[in-house]
Amino acid sequence: MATKRITKRVVDSLTPGEIVWDSELSGFSVRCQRRDKVYGLKTRVNGRQRWFTIGKHGAPWTPDTARRHAVGMLGEIARGGDPSNGRSKTKDLTVDELAKLFLAEHVERKRKASTANLYRDILNRLVLPKLGRRIAKDIKNADIAGLHHELHGTPYQANRTVAVISKMFSFAEARELLPKDGNPCRHIEKYRENPRERFLTSEEINRLADAIQEAEQSGRSLPSTIAAIRLLLFTGARRGEILTLKWEFVDFERSMLFLPDSKTGKKPIHLNALAIAVLRELPRVVGNPYVLPGRKEGESVKELKTSWQSIRQKSGLDGVRLHDMRHTFASIAAGAGASLYIIGKLLGHKNPATTQRYAHLANDPLRSVGQQIADSLGAALTKAPEAR
Repeated sequence: MATKRITKRVVDSLTPGEIVWDSELSGFSVRCQRRDKVYGLKTRVNGRQRWFTIGKHGAPWTPDTARRHAVGMLGEIARGGDPSNGRSKTKDLTVDELAKLFLAEHVERKRKASTANLYRDILNRLVLPKLGRRIAKDIKNADIAGLHHELHGTPYQANRTVAVISKMFSFAEARELLPKDGNPCRHIEKYRENPRERFLTSEEINRLADAIQEAEQSGRSLPSTIAAIRLLLFTGARRGEILTLKWEFVDFERSMLFLPDSKTGKKPIHLNALAIAVLRELPRVVGNPYVLPGRKEGESVKELKTSWQSIRQKSGLDGVRLHDMRHTFASIAAGAGASLYIIGKLLGHKNPATTQRYAHLANDPLRSVGQQIADSLGAALTKAPEAR
């Protein structure tokens, strides 16, 4: 058995007895029998595993038409129907049932693991306890607005919750599980979000450096954890990019990290001398591909929270987050005269608008000229009358 996207080329290459499972639609398959190649769907109906035959390859069944039919069958099953032998006793789809289908068939297959975990958390913790038993097609704009209002104390979370619900209902519309133009999240006005930006001053960075060194010397923290915190400050990288960093991504000759995947796709990271020094001091563990090995064999460091809380408390930086190391890196670059374009490249921003938050920190040409005028005026005003 193989798993790959089922295409005409894949179907044509099948040999008798071979079966291929589709990598995008769970349970969708094509099997090569002695004479025919047959599309099918394997899924659960009322807790029981069932196998449905869609049809033989050839008009009207192609990989695309069979896949669309399989999607329709899954929708029918989600509504409580039975696609076999034309039997269909549909019931209205609940929000809980829709969420399960959305997570299994869309989120887990088309989103990164971290994004999938975020969607799952928002649905299970905030949405389903309130709306899970409700019939999905009966959810109105007022229901979503009410949930949004309940979360007004956390504007960022409130807005993200509505965004996830909206994606779920758009998924249902595309699968024809719900009527078109029935997304109840339309016209929900988002709360204003105040960017959580914190830039460390030079004095705070000195205190942080002392606390990191003390934690390292005490031996209470894993060496990989200490190295991770330093690399976050020295590179401006995201936490996940550092924790999952592998030696094969490190290019010492060019002083670069070449990440095959990140929040914004493939990403190069330029390494300065401080980051290079940290990486060169790290030992390589046989059998472990990660730059920052964890306590379990073959794994990387999983969390920095415990060590960071101790270091933060020791340095008197309560409220400072690990992500603020990224902001600090960018603020230092801006203060050194780097353009917003360069800062965006250093941080790996895909959208230039994301870098605009650092605009007020960049050296302003008007400010520089204004300072030159002030210097000239100051020099003239302090001269003796005879010198003037």
